Amino acid sequence: MATVTFENATRIYPGSTKPAVDCLNLQIEEGEFLVLVGPSGCGKSTSLRMLAGLEDVNSGRILIGDRDVTQVPPKDRDIAMVFQSYALYPHMTVADNMGFALKIAGMSKDEIKKRVAEAAEILDLTEFLGRKPKALSGGQRQRVAMGRAIVRNPQVYLMDEPLSNLDAKLRVQTRTQIGTLQRRLGVTTVYVTHDQVEAMTMGDRVAVLKDGLLMQVGTPRHLYDRPDNVFVAGFMGSPAMNLLELTMADGGVRMGDIVLPVERSILDAATGSSLTVGMRPEDLSLSDHGLAITVDLVEVVGADAYIHGRALSEDSGKPVVARTDGRRPPEKGSTVHLTPKPDHVHLFDSVSGQRVS
Repeated sequence: MATVTFENATRIYPGSTKPAVDCLNLQIEEGEFLVLVGPSGCGKSTSLRMLAGLEDVNSGRILIGDRDVTQVPPKDRDIAMVFQSYALYPHMTVADNMGFALKIAGMSKDEIKKRVAEAAEILDLTEFLGRKPKALSGGQRQRVAMGRAIVRNPQVYLMDEPLSNLDAKLRVQTRTQIGTLQRRLGVTTVYVTHDQVEAMTMGDRVAVLKDGLLMQVGTPRHLYDRPDNVFVAGFMGSPAMNLLELTMADGGVRMGDIVLPVERSILDAATGSSLTVGMRPEDLSLSDHGLAITVDLVEVVGADAYIHGRALSEDSGKPVVARTDGRRPPEKGSTVHLTPKPDHVHLFDSVSGQRVS
């Protein structure tokens, strides 16, 4: 096991003036499962490839433990990578695929056999060791790819969207297996995904990136409850947080026919005449007053229902989602009023997008 440290790590691709990763500072602890998450093009895979040695670092440095690996070749970094594509050799058996890197390294046949057997038992692949990849399901192939990484006993595992080729049910099952496996092995793991649900359910901590910049890093719960800015607030959570630009009024901000109370110091420090107010769908309740919305769609998911609508007054036309009782949801096309639960409102500066409460 080892720590991983990014110190002002920057990557600018040839022909571009804008960094793909811009001065990334990130400390990953020994044995930690850290997830890099963000939309396509945010720099998460580039960050992982910089750590792996597959991308150059234009400035700054990367350390594994106390060792500066910025200029160290990939094969000498003591890392193992699991890719989005399984990258298995089709003509080799599962056992040969898992042990191939050890064979290249000159390890004895007995030691290779022992390590492959141990990894196969951990991954429930023992009965498939003699098969070729074409005889395996997608989930089994991905486990073989993970087994190939496990047998190397590296200091750090790197995983680049390893579940994106799996169907929805298998994705849920396999992410549980990966999380359980990582905690059992206790090896520092950096995991890249664009799926914030994966990030929330798998990571000890989550680092959110946008346009090559680190937006926030913290536990999934902290990012959900205390997002630092509008981007993190809107990205983490499914359905996403409602973000409305509400005009300041005496003592707060106006939301339909009510005024949400806001501290005077926050109102005085605001850049403009409005604040961006964030409210999670589960923190909005049906009421006789508050924000009026027209209900466009009702999604009933068992005991709960999600109502999708459009604001009619403040921030008119902005989409709004609220969670309500699935047994008595409002009708499509109706007009309802929503109010947020006390102490469950997030306030952001409308110009900078930064949290102000």
